[in-house]
Amino acid sequence: MKRILHTVGSMNRAGAETMVMNLYRQIDREKYQFDFIYFTPKKCDYDDEITKMGGKIYRVFPKSNSVLARYINYYSTLKKLKENDCVHSHMNINNSMYLSIAYLAGINERVSHSHGTTGQSHKSGIRRIYKNFSFRLIKKFATKYVACGEAAGKYLYPKVTSSKITLLPNAIDVQKFSNSRKTNRDYIRNLLKINKNTLILSQVGRLNKVKNHDFSIRFLKYLKEKGIKFHFVIVGEGNLRQELEEKVKKEKLEDNVTFLGVRSDVPELFSGSDAILMPSLHEGFPVVLVESQAIGVPSLISDSISLEVDLGLGLVEFVGLNDDFSIWEEKLLKIINQEEVKTYKILEVLTEKGFSIVGSVKKLEKIYES
Repeated sequence: MKRILHTVGSMNRAGAETMVMNLYRQIDREKYQFDFIYFTPKKCDYDDEITKMGGKIYRVFPKSNSVLARYINYYSTLKKLKENDCVHSHMNINNSMYLSIAYLAGINERVSHSHGTTGQSHKSGIRRIYKNFSFRLIKKFATKYVACGEAAGKYLYPKVTSSKITLLPNAIDVQKFSNSRKTNRDYIRNLLKINKNTLILSQVGRLNKVKNHDFSIRFLKYLKEKGIKFHFVIVGEGNLRQELEEKVKKEKLEDNVTFLGVRSDVPELFSGSDAILMPSLHEGFPVVLVESQAIGVPSLISDSISLEVDLGLGLVEFVGLNDDFSIWEEKLLKIINQEEVKTYKILEVLTEKGFSIVGSVKKLEKIYES
């Protein structure tokens, strides 16, 4: 058995982490076993499932909390782990440091995985230098290059020939998701006791700046002023929750918004939504947009998100973050009132485009084999 050590910040219910778990559940665990390095002392959402499947969790969180101390502890941890043959890093631009350290620790197989199309602002000189230096380190110390989509690959591997980059879409159990819409159409209405004349909108993701919930709240205020009846469900946790709750109260939207926190029933919540909002400042290839399209629920998203997320089912509508809210309203009503996509068509398209978990697992096994 080959043990793969995944370097992640944590394993809570978020996009990249959910993608890793989807692969972990389907991969042949008699041949490949996943272990994880976290940078948090807190218990994470997927911990119990990981240990149940035979995975081991190692935590790196030095008392000083300095970056240098973290790198030293990471190196020490790797040196102690004799059974792991491969490090698979999911830290985006910081893959540069973790894969360099893995090389110094004697790990021969080092996989860099790109989940995003941009990182923190690189406007300052120091950040630009770090970014360019990181790109060089990734090219030098990664033995395999993986990306969730073309844009994510071009971002993190500008110095790597495209033929050497493996595109591994954020795959899901397509069959499971495609059957959810019919059976769970009233899931949120029943959960929150919402009447049938009210639009149900959802936003799923970490409560952080990138996901741009502040924009959503301002748009909701606009919809309320226009007299549109709606209820907005926010799924996820993050450091902005208290601030967002205060904004909801300030705009007198308490009766229109529900914070559900981290949930394990995301397919059901998507199925019970009339539309998904995603006004993100930037994204790679969000797994939630794969899931929403697999279910058949339309999404209204910012044009800051890569165009490749639109799988051609007519379920994704792009809008500019600088566009007037009237345009957002017009496009929202358009996608809500459009004809639903047939299940057979969804299955056909997602399988053809490589979003079936079975195909992705085969790709990943080839990466680990060679």
